[in-house]
Amino acid sequence: MPLSLPVATRVAALNTRYRHHGATAVLEHALKDAQVGKVALVSSFGAESVVLLHLVSMVDRTTPVIFIDTEMLFTETLVYQQELAERLHLKDVRIIRAEREAIFTHDNEGVLHVHDTDACCHLRKTVPLQKALGEFDAWITGRKRYQGATRSEIDFFENEADQRIKVNPLAHWTSGDLRDYIDENRLPRHPLVAKGYPSIGCAPCTTRVSDGEDPRAGRWRDSEKAECGIHFVNGKLVRGGSVAA
Repeated sequence: MPLSLPVATRVAALNTRYRHHGATAVLEHALKDAQVGKVALVSSFGAESVVLLHLVSMVDRTTPVIFIDTEMLFTETLVYQQELAERLHLKDVRIIRAEREAIFTHDNEGVLHVHDTDACCHLRKTVPLQKALGEFDAWITGRKRYQGATRSEIDFFENEADQRIKVNPLAHWTSGDLRDYIDENRLPRHPLVAKGYPSIGCAPCTTRVSDGEDPRAGRWRDSEKAECGIHFVNGKLVRGGSVAA
């Protein structure tokens, strides 16, 4: 099935073909299946990122890895990103940022997040990522169904507004699966996890999470915002198809 066919058609076929496969098999196929095309991994190097990064390093460490530096990240995240890339021998890590002119025009004082978090995420995350993804037919994410209502029905392969394919190898993993994998492979955890940050974004918009709270409760606390925006197209959340993975 060639890339010339509609994204929706290819996504449906991919979900049917790989619906009974595990994360590693889905990842391996995504990186070489002609229906998927040229692929990059987008990673926040956050609390759970090491699992997917390790899987990619085992399958093909030359896979392009895109890291969005919003310039508002925790120092711990920046250090962790460098250390993890070296430890896993990732060969093509691409650090992207918003253009200087755009920051000067829209957030010169660095306070946009205080009164408009959506605009800040759009400026510092969504726009740079969309530019970086311009050369790719698909991108790999670490999203999982257990992470909340907006992610509860995602499939292994998603149609991103008929533009490109989104691949979610860990869609069916639980938090327990992630912990077991990290422990079994003796992978380093993000240093903020031990300090009460099970989900880590930008420093101004991330707080500690108390026992019993949803793991993502610390992201944009006390607001209705649940996603940074990189999984939205034209203001709408991109969801998976009806075919269960």
